[in-house]
Amino acid sequence: MIVEEIIAELKSLSSLEHFEKLSHFGIKDSKALGIKIPVLRQLAKKIGKSHKLALELWDTEIHEARLLATMIENPKEVSEKQFDSWVHDFDSWDICDQACNLFVQTPFFHQKIVVYSTSKVEFVKRAAFVLICEVAIHDKKATNESFNAYFDLIEREAWDDRNFVRKAVNWALRQIGKRNEILRIKAIETGIKLLNQEYKSARWIANDALRELNSDNLIIRINK
Repeated sequence: MIVEEIIAELKSLSSLEHFEKLSHFGIKDSKALGIKIPVLRQLAKKIGKSHKLALELWDTEIHEARLLATMIENPKEVSEKQFDSWVHDFDSWDICDQACNLFVQTPFFHQKIVVYSTSKVEFVKRAAFVLICEVAIHDKKATNESFNAYFDLIEREAWDDRNFVRKAVNWALRQIGKRNEILRIKAIETGIKLLNQEYKSARWIANDALRELNSDNLIIRINK
């Protein structure tokens, strides 16, 4: 398929009902069509992996075309320059999160976590902590010790009260703690440190995370 054919198909798949919900979900609708993620995933399977098409779709700036680009891109062909370029194009949480599914498969994601974690740009900074979530969820080979640096970043950046940043920091703390009992305890210890910070955002992150990390359901699941 060529990019023009894909855009035409995307337009045919758009839903006015879903489009009208985008702003409610905190997603800008000025360049969106209104297509649900499962529909995009089906189209991605139909197209298959293609670095060339992914780049062309991203350049259209259409919201769903960019989401689709993250699904069909081959992580082995993603350059560091492309990584940085796409991240700095993020204008919504869903594109950020979908792209991080891709970027965590590249060899330079960890160094980007460190760099992006201090960004003044909301979705760039969010990317750092969503990447941490991706590691916590999907990298079964990651050692417990490898998460120590991430705990330090969470503690350092919990002051940031921008909505999509604090939610990602909270998500990262919870996901690390859900890996196993050792990390659950370390995540709780980090949460307690956040409670002692002067920042409202840090205390919100801590209270929400500690609620889940101390829940009976999570403890039972981990101990199994």
